[in-house]
Amino acid sequence: MNIIDLFSLKGRTAIVTGGAQGLGYAMAAAMAQAGANLVIADINEETARRAAMTLGSDGTKCLVVPCDVTNEDSAEAVVHTTHEYFGSVDILLNNAGVGFHVNSECMELSDWKRIIDINLNGVFIMSKAAAKRMIPQCCGTIVNIASMSGLIVNTPQKQSAYNASKAAVIHLTRSLAAEWAPYKIRVNTIAPGYMVTAMTQQVFDENGPMVKRWMDLSPMGRPGQPEELNGAIIYLASDASSFTTGAVLTIDGGYSCW
Repeated sequence: MNIIDLFSLKGRTAIVTGGAQGLGYAMAAAMAQAGANLVIADINEETARRAAMTLGSDGTKCLVVPCDVTNEDSAEAVVHTTHEYFGSVDILLNNAGVGFHVNSECMELSDWKRIIDINLNGVFIMSKAAAKRMIPQCCGTIVNIASMSGLIVNTPQKQSAYNASKAAVIHLTRSLAAEWAPYKIRVNTIAPGYMVTAMTQQVFDENGPMVKRWMDLSPMGRPGQPEELNGAIIYLASDASSFTTGAVLTIDGGYSCW
């Protein structure tokens, strides 16, 4: 097969949770450019519809399905609707996530549970729903968005719940990869470092002491841009990574080297 063809997603359908903005939107756009049909599964339906209008402006088939990743019925509905509309569920990008900074001794248990529920349980719930379609197909690709925070402890901010959730996503990725390999379902994860998105833009623009600390600890000395994850998602979603499963692809400007 031609090397360029290995990276093609033509004719395949990708579900992207949290795809209405930020990293999810950027990676959805990349998969569209590679030929994929898109399903934007987001809890914010209005934002998702605006994103879909932009993503579909070049002819990409783009469907919006409201989704709460912590709810099994909602996840099943996304997968069912995708299969009914496009005929297959080929790629699942588990991108939806939340996080905030708080000292652990001050954290409300409800906040801890919310982070774990969205960041970890949501990945499992969506993966389980997608696998029910992928197993009969005997093929499929799942890509989870973890974080370098699942591999290191960030400083100076306090975010134990977020760190724990992302570490669990990494091990869940490996567990599902091993379990579902006989069905030719590959499961991998991307672990980004500090990235500039709409949600973090103001923090980086202010360039306060915390940002200076982050950049001083990063060999490349700068945050990443959402588009710098595009190569990774196309690789992991396509046949170019046909022998890759259970992998953690860290993209953090070298931050976790130190």
